[in-house]
Amino acid sequence: MNVEVLKRLKNAGLLSEQVPNMGFVPTGSYALNKIISGHYDKGIPIGMITQFHGEASTAKTVFATHILKEAQARGYYTMLVDSENAYNPEFATHLGIDPKKLIYAAPETLEDCFQVIEDAVLAIRETDKDTPIVVAYDSIAVSPSKVEYEAENYEGNNMQGAIRAKSTGACLRKINPLMRKHKVALVIINQIRNKVGVMYGSPDTMAAGGKSLEYYLGVNLKCISNKTSDLIKDDNKKVIGIQGKVRNTKNKCSVPFRECEFELGWDEGLNPYAGILPQLLIDGVLTQSGSWYTLGDTKFQKKQFNEGFLKDDMFTPLRSLLGINTMGESNE
Repeated sequence: MNVEVLKRLKNAGLLSEQVPNMGFVPTGSYALNKIISGHYDKGIPIGMITQFHGEASTAKTVFATHILKEAQARGYYTMLVDSENAYNPEFATHLGIDPKKLIYAAPETLEDCFQVIEDAVLAIRETDKDTPIVVAYDSIAVSPSKVEYEAENYEGNNMQGAIRAKSTGACLRKINPLMRKHKVALVIINQIRNKVGVMYGSPDTMAAGGKSLEYYLGVNLKCISNKTSDLIKDDNKKVIGIQGKVRNTKNKCSVPFRECEFELGWDEGLNPYAGILPQLLIDGVLTQSGSWYTLGDTKFQKKQFNEGFLKDDMFTPLRSLLGINTMGESNE
């Protein structure tokens, strides 16, 4: 390689500096952190766009809320773009969000949503050049394009869908360069709809964005939960939460096409430790025989793990691996 040629190209402004990894924001689930970043104590990437998509009531908004909570705990700027007008300050506070530290906006159109994100990022960067910014957009599926919003007789036909996809692509082309340049992690919530008349293959289709959205994603996560078989009930058969899986369908940070389990309690929010045992089995940290797990010379069952993970000395090596101290908090 001719070093002098490279110097001339750089001096002429034809080369760009390689941007280092900007870090991660935990998701509130150690297992989900693992399938996204390859590490239990990391999470979604700063400098990229992460999407959670799925059917209704599959914990998409809760995942975004927990990410905002983790960002606030680290002193990052947080912003919620609430196009669904579904933000509940009391529930968000219950999950650990500080409303006073949350930048809130509820634009009416797709273009306005992306514009307010850009304006907020640039306004923050006028006085603070380094602190990461974490934005949750909930949800792109219900944001009409300006053409749809201003149309008198909008019927939601295929032509209008194509216009929205085109608008999404134009917005993403404009905002995507800001992600890495200004240390922004953008979380987009999207919905899955069913195509009518599909006889073969999956009838699922993304509600908004088309293929252009998928191309701009750094991480794409599908949330899956059956509304009957995946309900969590107490001893009195009262429904107290849901469980399910998150499938990684695209990943620029680690290995794609992996999945993990999650548990969501209505009162507690996400169970940060749900899904850890299957991941440790995949990593070869644990072995399993029937209902018994083996860690070195120690054997235990799932119930022992659930009840004693944070306090029993036998689980100290696992807590260390996950970056958790004896109080159950991240060492980060």
